[in-house]
Amino acid sequence: MSVITPRLGQQLGFIRELDKLKAVYRRTMVKPDNNRQENSAEHSWHIAVQAMTLKEYAEEPVDICRVIKMLLLHDIVEIDAGDTFAFAENTELAGQGEKEMQAAERLFGLLPQEQADEFRALWLEFEQIDSPDARFAKAMDCLLPVIQNMDSEGGTWAKYQVTRSQVLRRNQYLENLAPKLWGYVLEQVDISVRNGWLQDI
Repeated sequence: MSVITPRLGQQLGFIRELDKLKAVYRRTMVKPDNNRQENSAEHSWHIAVQAMTLKEYAEEPVDICRVIKMLLLHDIVEIDAGDTFAFAENTELAGQGEKEMQAAERLFGLLPQEQADEFRALWLEFEQIDSPDARFAKAMDCLLPVIQNMDSEGGTWAKYQVTRSQVLRRNQYLENLAPKLWGYVLEQVDISVRNGWLQDI
């Protein structure tokens, strides 16, 4: 008789499905690996560790375990919906929210009901950015590309002619949430403009 119960079977099915996230590629480059494209699974791991490391800079109280869960779950929907560039035109983003919602229903729906409900709720909280935990998680998601683009001499910013105002707008959650990290972003943006990596607009 197999030890695989229906519940364990659902959980293993979900875990197997997650392997597909390693095949979803982002525009961000991995400098230490010959500037290859980063995949979404790597990104999720990296920002989760970053959040754990930088938690002390959050001005609002945050539950770092919940933040880490959000960050590990937030891009799973890209298995079905694909990745979108942070600075894509609105026309490219049309319908993306609907695709991601459908993906969340399918992918989290592979799990036993109470886990599906928990994971879906954490994903939705992150998307709606309506709690201190979600705001900190979102800020971490935005901060890591700043670090990576600086390490790659402008990286995707230079390649896609991203502007100063776009980067500042994307990282605005840090201004009140983690002022020291916001100061870091401002400093890096100024350096990037001086080096021609960001458009001064």
